[in-house]
Amino acid sequence: MAKDFLKGVADEYDVVVIGSGLAGMTSANILGRAGHRVLLLEQHYKLGGLATWFLRPGGHTFDISLHGFPHGMIKSCRRYWSRDIADRIVQLKNIRFDNPQFSLTTTFNREDFTRLLTTQFGIEAATVSEFFDTARGMNFYDDQSTTTRQLFDRFFPGRDDVVRLLMEPITYANGSTLEDPAITYGIVFSNFMSKGVFIYEGGTDDLVARMKKELVSNGVDIRINCPVEQIEVSDSPVQGTRVAGVRVHGRSIRCRAVVSNANLRTTVLKMIGPEKLDRDFVEQTEAVRLNNSSTQVYMALKPGEEIDESSGDLFFTSTAEEFRTDLLLSRDITSRTFSFYYPRTRPTKKERYAIVSSTNANWSDWADLNPADYEASKQDLIETTIEALEKYIPGVRDKIDRAEAATPRTFQHYTMHESGASFGTKFEGLAVSRALGDQISGMYHAGSVGIIMSGWLGAINYGVIVSNEVDQLLVRESSAV
Repeated sequence: MAKDFLKGVADEYDVVVIGSGLAGMTSANILGRAGHRVLLLEQHYKLGGLATWFLRPGGHTFDISLHGFPHGMIKSCRRYWSRDIADRIVQLKNIRFDNPQFSLTTTFNREDFTRLLTTQFGIEAATVSEFFDTARGMNFYDDQSTTTRQLFDRFFPGRDDVVRLLMEPITYANGSTLEDPAITYGIVFSNFMSKGVFIYEGGTDDLVARMKKELVSNGVDIRINCPVEQIEVSDSPVQGTRVAGVRVHGRSIRCRAVVSNANLRTTVLKMIGPEKLDRDFVEQTEAVRLNNSSTQVYMALKPGEEIDESSGDLFFTSTAEEFRTDLLLSRDITSRTFSFYYPRTRPTKKERYAIVSSTNANWSDWADLNPADYEASKQDLIETTIEALEKYIPGVRDKIDRAEAATPRTFQHYTMHESGASFGTKFEGLAVSRALGDQISGMYHAGSVGIIMSGWLGAINYGVIVSNEVDQLLVRESSAV
């Protein structure tokens, strides 16, 4: 008999949170802590969304997206999760670049980038300072017509090498391109630039376990293997159009509010349905572009084999003569970002070394391959990645215990994101996400939208913003009764 994953679930909650990515879990935690009855539904068999991990024989654990995030994660985790979690966030100080235009190591903060740009790249100090001040001063309400390319042309005309240094890590982190609005670059980059790049020491498995413990302590009812089939909506002369509940495994569960941490387009066009929304809003949603996806190669070293820490923590490599977004997305891979995981990443586990190579990718390059071609392409991805790594760590092939690859199809399979969009939607998705509650009272979205909300810190903080709005709604409605 199939297991009933809804066994013991109540018929009604104050809030149902759909999806347990970092935004979803943060929303659920804040609302549970505030005393609301919260049900967290996750379609996968584990929590975390893309902030997740997987295990392989031999004591190998691979993180999907642990490297790295801004200093602000410490403050957000301490305030909205626990000091226990925040205290495990540590800085990565060995960030490397190697490409035909330059080779360097940086601590990835404003002070060190200023040093590099003025001494190695020969840029005037006043120009560097003005650029950083401009980027840091950007916000959502600024002019959105200026592109990132135009921003760089203003400060560093004809300096593709400078663009590469300042742009490549952000493209890796959230899929930004030179054609996106400049504020999407400015906000993300200034977050990282303040105090460097950080990581959670203990691994994603440890982080999510601690988050789950915190959720349970705050009374959140957590259910896995529970994909939401429909968000139910009601209409009344008094309350107008508002959330009524969700349908999962054929069962209706009533609620006063819903927070969706699913993909924006999936939330609006599939879970809610176009027929329940204004046509203009539906058209705006349909016009929202999905961001690109990724490929990754996971490599675990044999027990007893090591990597010298001089290899770096994050290593941005490229064989392309110049920086171009189309090259970063091409199946003919020229750029790879290597994340090195040393035993200190998981100090309480077996001493294991691992390397994860990440490359931005297009869904269209992988979606229609037949099974044989798909497997052959994955194997080619693994082989070419190891060949590229051999340039920097000679003999590493013989040290590898196992290697496997993930593609946009892998991300689509495990997260159910359309087209395996590991970076959510493009910038226009943010306005649609924020306006959802105007269409249906009690309906909220806290997914990866608008690029500036991508990444671990952006996800957590979007969960904070939305949960505060939900809390205000619930308190206001309760006070009116």
